[in-house]
Parts: sequence; structure tokens; C-alpha cells
Amino acid sequence: MVRFYISTMSVKDVSRSGKGASVINAGDTAWVLASSALVMLMTPALGFFYGGLVRRKNVLATIMQSFFILCLVSVQWVLFGYSLAFGPDHGGLIGGLDWIGLNHVGLTPNPAYAPTIPHQAYMVFQMMFAVITPAIITGGFAERKRFKAFVIFSLLWSTLVYDPIAHWVWGAGGWLHTLGALDFAGGTVVHISSGTAAFVAAMVMGRRLHVEHKSTEPHDATMVILGASLLWFGWFGFNAGSALSAGALATSAFVVTNTATAMAGLTWMTLSWIQNKQPSVLGVAAGAVAGLVAITPASGFVNPMGALLIGAGAGAACFGATQLKAILKVDDTLDVFAVHGIGGIWGALATGLFATVTVNAAGGNGAFFGNPHQLWTQAIAVGATIAYSGGMTLVILKVIDVVVGLRVQPEEEHAGLDTSQHGELAYQI
Repeated sequence: MVRFYISTMSVKDVSRSGKGASVINAGDTAWVLASSALVMLMTPALGFFYGGLVRRKNVLATIMQSFFILCLVSVQWVLFGYSLAFGPDHGGLIGGLDWIGLNHVGLTPNPAYAPTIPHQAYMVFQMMFAVITPAIITGGFAERKRFKAFVIFSLLWSTLVYDPIAHWVWGAGGWLHTLGALDFAGGTVVHISSGTAAFVAAMVMGRRLHVEHKSTEPHDATMVILGASLLWFGWFGFNAGSALSAGALATSAFVVTNTATAMAGLTWMTLSWIQNKQPSVLGVAAGAVAGLVAITPASGFVNPMGALLIGAGAGAACFGATQLKAILKVDDTLDVFAVHGIGGIWGALATGLFATVTVNAAGGNGAFFGNPHQLWTQAIAVGATIAYSGGMTLVILKVIDVVVGLRVQPEEEHAGLDTSQHGELAYQI
């Protein structure tokens, strides 16, 4: 009875913003809160996915990085991160500190972002995006970074890289938002930014000891599949939740997310089957994640056939990118750039090809629907994100290296980060 009373009252809650009254919809609020929980699950799921791929001596440290970021960025977001990303615009580049400590971020809606849910519901949904983005980067420097350096990097990167890019693309007044760039759920904001940062981090830190420019055998393939499955599950909140309402657009985003993911998994597995003469279990999991990444920016703008093409392109492009590690000689430990960077780039550009207003009237048509200019706009967003994330990541890493040092000592790396950084073991036998 209490829950019914609260729900009934919340529907009648009206904001007093200067932009007009906005009535809170209980269904929309429930959907966004549930989606927030789904997206929160993705960060520990990523920890399992990454943890299974690393060597046995580094699994606990790898999972710890994702779990710690969930704690760190949740606090940063409440204190000042959300204000920087979504607060009142300052020159199209940043939100400033007008909403520091969630000042003016209450329980009435903010019509500029989500007119049918409490402002804090929108804030916490966006928090989970801010959490997982730096967690993705950890796969690029896995098995060799000092925990102290990792903590400092995560806080600085979230503040100086993620928050401004989020404002550019999603913030009211952000310059890429004003330009008309389409990113429904984070292709540029989350995946291109983190994929680029992971590549730069791997390049700056150098390869792992005694590891040539190729992947090591994962210590637990079943953990990888578990992580990938939970990521797939949570991604429905990531993409369909970005509709910010329980309706047709959320349904469409849900359908195309599953479609592209499945197609990418099939494509990657088929290509690896052709190459290695056997179907790879890890290949289908990696392909599914690549498909999730690629459909993310397009999920609220494309139809199911567009999603199939995006998924096929992601499976092929990301599989091909993993083959370049030996050529580039950059030890991106868990192929973050190949999956998230390339997948995000393809997805952002594919949005400029396959977007159609028949799916989302608030979006735009892509090149295949009579608007080639949208592809150019998407390319600008891709280029700006790569340049800013790459440049700022390089600066942050160089400063941290001077101040505290980035890498563990050789003997610590040889022993493994579980014991050398945390004094604990994932397995006692």
C-alpha cells in the first residue's frame, strides 16, 4: 500500500522550472531506475570479462580495478562530475560547477534532459555510464600498472576527459550536440574515448615483461563467457534505457541491440573459424561485445536491418583490428582499442549511414536515407573525441609517471599484481 501511494503521488509531482511544467511518469521513472541498475551491473561484469582473459596471477587485481572505479566515480559524479558534464553550459565545452554536490539536482524533472523523470534519476543513470568508461580503459594496461597510479589516473581521466566529452555530446549547449552529432547511448562518449585512451596507455607503458606482441592465454575462459553474457544483459539498460521512457523507442533500441550483438558474434566466430579451422568460444564472446559497442551510438536511430549490417561490420572490423597487434607492436593487453575503439568508430560512422527518422523523429536521417551531411557530422565527432581523449590521456600519464611512476617493478610484475599490489590471491590452490 505504501509503494502504491508513493507511486501515485509521484505521477502528480510537477516541476516548477522556468521551461514549463514537467509531470513525473512513474513508468518512465521505474524504467530508468531499472536501467541504471542494469548498467551498474556492467562494470563488475566487465571485471569478470577482463579477469578471465588475464593470467592467473593478475585476476584479482584486474577485477579490483573495475570494482574500485565503481566506488570512485560514483563519489566523483555526485561531488562535481555530473555538474561538469551536464551542468549549465560554459562555452559549449564544459558544464562548470553550478551543480556541485548535486546542488539544484533534485527530485523534480529537468526538461532539458528528461521531462518525465526526477532529475536525480537521470543523474544516476548517467553516473553508470561515467563509471564504466574508465573501467574499459583498464584492459589496455592490464597486468602492469601500479595501483596508486591507477587511482590517480582514473580520477583525473574521468574529470578531465570523460566529463568534457559527455558535455560536448549530451550536455545542453555542448558543441557537438549543437552541431547535430548523433550518439544515442555512448559510441563516442564511452567507447571511442576509452578505446583511444587504452591504446595511448598501452603505448606509453610499453609491453608486459616476457610477452611478445600477442595475447597470452586466458586463465579462465568460462569467466570470460560469464562476463560477456552479463555485459549483453546489462547493455539493454545501456541502450534501451537511453530512451529515458518506457515506450516505442526503448523497444526499438532493445531489438536492434540484440540483433547487432548476435550478428557480430556470428561474424567474428565465422572469421576466426576460417582462420584457425575451429570455432572459437572466446571469439564469439569478443564478437558479441564488439557488436554491443557498435550498435550503442546507433541504437535509438536505426531499424533492425541497419542493426544487422552494423553488427556484421563490427564483427569483421574488430576481428581484423585484433590482427594488427603484431604490426603496431603496442601491447594493448585485452584488445580494448580493437573492440571499443574500432567498434565505436564504426558504430558512430554507421549511425551517419543508417539513421532514419522513421525510428526516431528527434534524430535525423543518415546518408542512405538522403542526408549525407550526417556522416560528415559523425566524422567530426569521431575525430574530435579521438584527438582530445588521446592527447589528454598522454598528458595525464606523463604527469603521473613523473610524480609516482606508472609501472610496477619487474619483480612485482613477475610475481603478479594480486600479491604485489594487494597482498591477496584469487585462488588459494
